[in-house]
Amino acid sequence: MITEAVKMEISTYQKIYNIVRKIPAGRVMTYGQIAGIVDRCSARMVGYAMAALKEGTDVPWHRVVNSRGMVSLQEYAGRDLQYELLKTEGVRFSQNGVIDLSVYRWENGDP
Repeated sequence: MITEAVKMEISTYQKIYNIVRKIPAGRVMTYGQIAGIVDRCSARMVGYAMAALKEGTDVPWHRVVNSRGMVSLQEYAGRDLQYELLKTEGVRFSQNGVIDLSVYRWENGDP
């Protein structure tokens, strides 16, 4: 039996995924930016939604970065892949791994 809380989480994740699907190649949004669009959502929840994605998804998870313009600070299997996918799309990183959000942040994430 699915509880109301689980239904709300599933619905929230779908809203997050719908926004992330709209981010154009070569652009990024931050976890907090997405959370600000989705009702009753936090940046952490956006991170959980990205982590819940299965391999082969159509959601371009790699286009979501932290508020500093960096990929997740935690070590995880997809970290290098995220850098490579963003670089392939033309996103440039500074020497210390920071994306210039004034150049690459996408502001049209409203559903």
